[in-house]
Amino acid sequence: MVIFMGYGGQGITAITAEYILKLLDAAGIERGVLLSTAYAYGRPGREPKDKDEYTGVKAENDWVAAQAALYPKRLVAFCGFNPLKDSALEEIERCSRDPRLRSGIKLHFGNSDVQLENPEHLKKLKAVFRAANAHKMAIVVHARASISLDRPYGAEQARLFLDELLPLVPNVTVQIAHLAGSGPGYDDPKADAALEVYIDAIAKHDPRVRKLWFDLTSNANPANSPARSALLAKRIRQIGAGRVLYGTDITFGPFLSPRDSWAEVCKLDLTDKELKTIAKNKAPYLR
Repeated sequence: MVIFMGYGGQGITAITAEYILKLLDAAGIERGVLLSTAYAYGRPGREPKDKDEYTGVKAENDWVAAQAALYPKRLVAFCGFNPLKDSALEEIERCSRDPRLRSGIKLHFGNSDVQLENPEHLKKLKAVFRAANAHKMAIVVHARASISLDRPYGAEQARLFLDELLPLVPNVTVQIAHLAGSGPGYDDPKADAALEVYIDAIAKHDPRVRKLWFDLTSNANPANSPARSALLAKRIRQIGAGRVLYGTDITFGPFLSPRDSWAEVCKLDLTDKELKTIAKNKAPYLR
C-alpha cells in the first residue's frame, strides 16, 4: 500500500492509515506496508521551490511513520528518498535509528530518474545498497526506468541490478515492484525483457537472488488483453508463486482498490494452489 504525500501534499489529499485500514478490511488483508513517497520531493526538475527538499523528505517519512504507528499490529512504514541525492545516506542513517522506519526503504528509479547504465548513478546506488544491508533494512524498488523521459530499460539494466547491486545486500530482502515494470496493467515489453533476466537467474538457482521477491502490484488489470493476461500468469509461474507478493498502488485514478485488484489476480490462469500461495505469502520484513 502507499500513503501519498501526506506532509506538504502539494494539493493532493492525504491518504491516511485509517482510510487504508478500511480498504484492507474490505479485502480481507491482515497487514500492510506503507511505502513513503518522499522520493517525489527529489524528482529531477520538480523539486519544491517553497521549502528545502530534504526537509520535505524527512517530514514526509516521519508523517508516514506516524500513520503506521497508529496501528502497529497491522501496519509497517518504509522510508523513501531519491538515492541519487547527497542526503540519501544521511536519511538512511536517520531512518535506521527510528523504530518506526527502520524496517525498510522504498526506492523509485523512474521518479528519481535513476539510470543504471550511468556509472555515477550506479556508484551512488551501490552506497545506498551497502548502507541498507549494514542497517538490515529491506528494499522495495520500483526498478522500471523513467517512461516519461524514455530512459533505456530492459535486459541490460536488469543484468546491472543483478551483477552490481544484489551482491551488496546478501542479508536483506529485496522486493522488485510491479514485476519489474510499472502499472496499471502488464503491457510493457521492456519490463518483460528485464523480468526474464531475473527469471533466468531463479531457474539457475543463482545465489544472488536468494532473498529476491516480486510484487504484482496493479499488474493484473481489466485493461490487459487476453494475451497479456496469459503472459502475466506465465511469468508468475516462472518466478514461482512462493516469491510473489500481492500489493496495491494508490487508490484513485486508474488504480483499483485492494479488493478489486485481488479479484483481477483471481481471474488469471493460475491454479487454486498458486492463488492461495500468493494470498498467504508474507514478506520477511513482516514476520
